[in-house]
Amino acid sequence: MNLEQPNTLDRQESLPSFGSHPPPDSGEPRSYGWLWLVILVLVGAGVFYHFHSQSGPNNAPATGAQGPGGMAGRGSGAIPVVTARAHKGDIGVYFTGLGAVTPIYTVTVKSQISGYLMQVVYKEGQVVHKGDVLAEIDPRPYQVMLEQAQAGLARDQANLENAKVDLARYQTLAPLKAIPEQQLATQASLVKSDAAVVQTDQAQIDNAKLDLIYCHITAPITGRVGLRLIDPGNYVTANDSTGLVVITQVQPISVIFTLPEDQLPAILTRLHAGAQLKVEAFDREMTTKIGQGTLSTMDNQIDPTTGTVKLRATFDNQAGSLFPNQFVNARLLVEEKQGVTLIPTATIQRNVQVTYVYLVKPDSSVTVRNITTGTSEGDETEVVSGLSNGDEVVMTGVDKLMEGSKIKVPKSGERSPKGSS
Repeated sequence: MNLEQPNTLDRQESLPSFGSHPPPDSGEPRSYGWLWLVILVLVGAGVFYHFHSQSGPNNAPATGAQGPGGMAGRGSGAIPVVTARAHKGDIGVYFTGLGAVTPIYTVTVKSQISGYLMQVVYKEGQVVHKGDVLAEIDPRPYQVMLEQAQAGLARDQANLENAKVDLARYQTLAPLKAIPEQQLATQASLVKSDAAVVQTDQAQIDNAKLDLIYCHITAPITGRVGLRLIDPGNYVTANDSTGLVVITQVQPISVIFTLPEDQLPAILTRLHAGAQLKVEAFDREMTTKIGQGTLSTMDNQIDPTTGTVKLRATFDNQAGSLFPNQFVNARLLVEEKQGVTLIPTATIQRNVQVTYVYLVKPDSSVTVRNITTGTSEGDETEVVSGLSNGDEVVMTGVDKLMEGSKIKVPKSGERSPKGSS
C-alpha cells in the first residue's frame, strides 16, 4: 500500500524559527517579541529600584558605621549645635505695670493783684528756683496807696497824742471835782478810738507794702517753667484762671503706675518688713532703661473697674530723662533670689504637656530632660528642678534633634549652625 509521505522540508518551513519574524504577509500575530520586551523592561525597573532604595536618604548609614577602608566615619551624622551650661546665680522677681511720669508738684503761677504786666524775666523752658523773680507788674499805683496810708497814719497818731494829753489833764481835775466824771470817761473812750484808728492806718500801710511785694511775681517752687501764657503789656487781674505760667517740679519726679490686685499681698509683705523696693522705668518699647528710683507710696484703695492699684515711685531724675506725662513701663523689684540654677531662656523648649531641654550626655549625644522653671528675667530663666549646676544643654540647633541624636559643638572660630532655633 503506497501511502503518500508528507514532505518534511515543507513542515519545517511552516514552523517559525526562534527569533525569526513571520513574513509580512503571513497574517500571524507578533506575540513572542512583545513578551520578551516586557520581561526586559520589568527586570530593568527592578534593578533601578533596588539601587535607588539602597542609596536613598532614609537608608543613610548610622553614626559610627564603618566608613571607607573599614574605619568608622568620625563625626558622620553629627548635628552641629551651640550649647550652654547651667550655672548658679541671682535673679530678680519683678512686677511690671504701665505708668506715666507725674510731677510731685505742679503750680500755675497767678497774679495776686491787678495791674499791667510790665516785664517777664524768665525764659520758656528754663529751670527756676524758689524765690526767683518771674515777672513784674506796674508798682506805681500801689506806691501811691502806700504813701496815702502813711500820711493817714501820721495824722491819726497826732490826734491820738492830743487825746492822751487831754485824758491826763482830766484825770488830774476829776478828783478835785473840777470836771464831771462823764467828761473823763468820754475822753478815755476817745483815746481808745484814736488808738484803733492808728492800728487801722498801720494795717493799710502793711497792705500797701504787701501789694508792692506782689508786684514782683516770684517762683513758689523749684522746677521747669512752661510756655508763657500771657505777654508783657497785658492787664492782669487778681487770681485770673489762666495764670501767667506753669511750673512743674522735675527733680525729683515721680512715676504713677498700676499693678493687678493679685500682686498686692507680696508688695505689702515686703513693705511691712521695712524693705525699700526699687523701681525701674523703661521706655514704651521696653528696651531702654530711663531711670531708677524707689517705691514711695501706694493708693488707699483698689480700682474696682480694673482690679488694679496705683503706686507712686520717686526718681531723682538728675539727668532729666523723665519728662512730665511721659508714658513708661515701670518694673518693681519685689524679691531677689540668690544662688539659684540659671540657664539661657533660648534653651527651653515647650509643648502642650511639658517643658524640657536637650541635655548633652558625655558621649556627645542628647537626651530629652523635663524641667520645672521659675522666674524669668532678661535672657535667663530659673530652673527649679530637672537640672544641676554645670549641666550642658543645647541652645541652638534643636529643630534637628531627637532623643539620642549625635551632636557636634563648633570649636572656637567655627560658625554656628544657621537657621537653627
